[in-house]
Amino acid sequence: MQALSCVSQRKLEYQEIAKPLLTKGNTILAIKRIGICGTDLHAFNGTQPYFNYPRILGHELAAEIDETDNADFQKGELVTCIPYFNCGHCIACRTGKPNCCSSLQVCGVHIDGGMKTYLSVPSNLLVHAQGLNADELALTEPFAIGAHAIRRAAIKENEFVLIAGAGPIGLAVAAFARIAGGDVIMLDINTHRLQFCREKLGISYTLNSTKENILEELKAITNGDMPTVVIDATGNQKAINSLFQYMAHGAKYILVGLQKDQISFSHPEFHKREATLMSSRNATREDFEQVISAMKKKLINPNIYITHRIPFLKVKDEFERLMDPDSGVIKAMVEI
Repeated sequence: MQALSCVSQRKLEYQEIAKPLLTKGNTILAIKRIGICGTDLHAFNGTQPYFNYPRILGHELAAEIDETDNADFQKGELVTCIPYFNCGHCIACRTGKPNCCSSLQVCGVHIDGGMKTYLSVPSNLLVHAQGLNADELALTEPFAIGAHAIRRAAIKENEFVLIAGAGPIGLAVAAFARIAGGDVIMLDINTHRLQFCREKLGISYTLNSTKENILEELKAITNGDMPTVVIDATGNQKAINSLFQYMAHGAKYILVGLQKDQISFSHPEFHKREATLMSSRNATREDFEQVISAMKKKLINPNIYITHRIPFLKVKDEFERLMDPDSGVIKAMVEI
């Protein structure tokens, strides 16, 4: 079968590899859709901290079951899977946090992912389609990242939520912040993405940090209070460090984006706010189910996020272009 491997920084190669064999407790998936996300782009660019080369990318998946030992699923059934393979017995797993398992293996990051014809996954991580199509299923994972971050933030009705980064993850965070009743402010440097926020998603407050005085704009929007929830979805060190200044007193700062280096901020400024800093890593089955429910209820329309479609055999040639800010990409979907 064919696979697309990231063999070194900024280099992809197609390879012929053996189809995986069915083993106890696992399911063989015939991949149909692969969403390309920021993690894949960071890995390609050499800025993903948990990544080693060579690696087959891909963790936003929709597939048909080829073989399974799970009696709750049938051959040919359309599914997605939770792509975070956890141990089941560490302190995180025992306390209901398999998303941050101490020996977590994320598909497409720590271990080879779904950018190939067939993939073996643990059967207990399968998720029923519940009537969703392949495109929608492939988008459940990035939306689950957003749902999990908002669950961590515990947003209240009419709370001002500043989200930095209007890429797919930031937009997923925004979707669930709005579902929770938050008043969303999007911050980015990409005019195309901010325009998408306004025109496609109806987000009222969009700020471009290269063109506006963000501190003064935020004061005006929040009547001088500043946002009580700040969320980073950029994975950019400079952006992450700069966001501390935009926190209201008593605010929470949730890091969804990930970068390799240290965070730096003023302890006195942070302390006097009695601020809360937390990370949000991956998602849980609860988050996946919330996303599927939201899609079925039409609270979010996943299809408007897909701006580019790429046949599997053209991904190598098209991949680098997806990193161009002027490409207009929100979500690129690979089709097999």
